[in-house]
Amino acid sequence: MIYVTIGSVLLACFFLARILFLKKEIRSAAKQLKERHQAKTDTKIRLAYLDKDMEKLANEINLQIDESRHATAQKRRTENELKQAISSISHDIRTPMTSILGYIQFLEDDHIPPEVRKEYTLIVKNGASRLKVLLEDFFELSIMESADYPLKIESISLNDLIPEVLVGFYEAFNQKQMEPVVNIPEDNIRVKADASAVKRVMENLVLNALKHSTGNVTIALKSTPSLVELSISNPAPQLKEEDLFHLFDRFYKADQARKEKGTGLGLAIAKGLMEKMNGSLSAELDEGQLVMRCRWGNWGER
Repeated sequence: MIYVTIGSVLLACFFLARILFLKKEIRSAAKQLKERHQAKTDTKIRLAYLDKDMEKLANEINLQIDESRHATAQKRRTENELKQAISSISHDIRTPMTSILGYIQFLEDDHIPPEVRKEYTLIVKNGASRLKVLLEDFFELSIMESADYPLKIESISLNDLIPEVLVGFYEAFNQKQMEPVVNIPEDNIRVKADASAVKRVMENLVLNALKHSTGNVTIALKSTPSLVELSISNPAPQLKEEDLFHLFDRFYKADQARKEKGTGLGLAIAKGLMEKMNGSLSAELDEGQLVMRCRWGNWGER
């Protein structure tokens, strides 16, 4: 009987000690959470008393802490991107707008010669056209990120689409005294994509190549059993490897002084459109050549 009584007392003491230790850990965890909330510390929850259930609770709390850190970092990145976007948009719109307003003031003078008036009118028209391109890029980028961005995915022939796009750049190639090198196989290569979106991707890539190329632009199309690849390459000796990591960033320009014309959105839009069509767009430097590669899984009809 005495042994039973002693055993009961010991068991009661054990459970009492366990409860006291658990209460101590709970108070410690509560204190650590309070310090985190008051921004006194940024550490995770630490336990001194090893208990399986308390460890599970601490792990779940620490997972929430990790998610909170990630969300805070993402919020800061988004805020910084938004500030950069507003700054870039303001800069890109202000420049042509200032020019337009200035030359309109000149045009209000009734005494300027007709030839000068014609020149000023052309400058205003060019400025308005540039504003139109800027606003279209900003608008397309904004709606492209929405889940319901309209795409008509169907089987399209790249053999037909590529020449159709290049015809639109005939005058631009002539002005730069360049002739595109086009390598398209005789086999009809098809992909599942949106025709207008693929055209926009190609237009942005060709325009980028025309702006920065120091030589001929090469457009090549090839197909393997698992992949369809459309590549656009051009000499780019001014480009550095570190530029490749930012080429598809919004508003990025290799010319950091922003002397280039354009929004810096063309490649970002092209990459976004390719991803919308379950494809990919990448860039690489190969012996001084910038190579842009559009890739689709080879699921199109042969």
